[in-house]
Amino acid sequence: MRRRQFLQTSAAASFLAAAPLFVPSRAFGANERVITGHIGVGGRGTDNLKGFLANAAAVCDVDQSRAAAAAKKVEEAGSKCEVFADYRRLLDRQDLDAVVISTPDHWHALTTIHACQAGKDVYCEKPLSLTIAEGRKMVEAARANKRVVQTGSQQRSTPEFRRACELVRNGALGQVHTILVGIPECNHAGPPVADTDPPSGFDYDFWLGPAPQRPYNKNRVHYYFRFFWDYSGGQMTNFGAHHLDIAQWALGMDNSGPVATEGTGEFHPQKWHEVTEKCRVTHTYASGTKVIVGQLDPDIPVGVTFIGSQGKLFVNRGKLVAEPKELADYQLKDGDVRLYESSDHYQNFLSCVKSREKPICDVEIGHRSATVCHLGNIAIRIGRKLAWDPAKEQFVGDDEANTWLSRPYRAPWTLA
Repeated sequence: MRRRQFLQTSAAASFLAAAPLFVPSRAFGANERVITGHIGVGGRGTDNLKGFLANAAAVCDVDQSRAAAAAKKVEEAGSKCEVFADYRRLLDRQDLDAVVISTPDHWHALTTIHACQAGKDVYCEKPLSLTIAEGRKMVEAARANKRVVQTGSQQRSTPEFRRACELVRNGALGQVHTILVGIPECNHAGPPVADTDPPSGFDYDFWLGPAPQRPYNKNRVHYYFRFFWDYSGGQMTNFGAHHLDIAQWALGMDNSGPVATEGTGEFHPQKWHEVTEKCRVTHTYASGTKVIVGQLDPDIPVGVTFIGSQGKLFVNRGKLVAEPKELADYQLKDGDVRLYESSDHYQNFLSCVKSREKPICDVEIGHRSATVCHLGNIAIRIGRKLAWDPAKEQFVGDDEANTWLSRPYRAPWTLA
């Protein structure tokens, strides 16, 4: 065989080996409709479905009533919709280009990993993971299967947050030494109620999935999963995932994180829920910058406050306030840092499904931001200052703390 023939044959073989086992609809042209399946369609899942309503073709939920309501929305919008109770059967549909995952946090990792392995691109709600180890596995699955994975940290696709981060990156505030991150109160249901049998049409065992077995309780499922460690991390991972993501963006830490974390928290005296009701956590970065997270802290408003040598900047949804005011008028110059611009988080994902570019909140970014949230909760629960190596993603010289990087899965579920 001649050298040129050999190279051409080898290149073709390499391409075929790396290609997915099926050809998705997006391969037939940039104007084709991206077809989505939706896993978890209650609460935030319904909001996400509305954002992808023109793309949706299948829904999946362990709650039959929620699945039926979601399918009705899709059909009223003019599309056929198939309903699934098991997300693995939804992933079997070869015409789906992507899946939108809006399950409770403890299901994010497995559904994302399995979707990537099935050749689907993924839009996954924040926080990306329940544990740091899960997040790394999700990144590995996305990269190994060449998938586009967007984290649902939609604040990156709004102008006030991008503007704030560009001001910080370009020195408008001088040297930023402190960032205050305020998170809201624990809005759990209230007094505990008795355990009961799960309602008809709700597959509670599947809802638990990899989480530990325990009796059904209506104050632990649906929206309230957020307030129990088996499924989530409270407002630290709920709103903290949003605001700490902005702190990471402003610091240029999308591929890294702090080097030390310490914090304290207060919990409900009657243990109506497990997560913090108040907390104060300090993350220290290698630059010396401190990111201080406060829950119900009178000195830390909900949102993100950047404090620099030349001024202060507060940003929250729809709000950007500078002190002095003229800092907000800083004009970017040639050579200044300009951040990834997106005006629509959903559309950014759909565009990247077609272009194969990374989205504005790529899986690595979502993993790193979620990691900062997890570090705060771990420091509170262990009760001491922790040294963190963001490159190795390990606690430094602390074997006990490193056991908190992952959690065991209930059989038969495993973190592949």
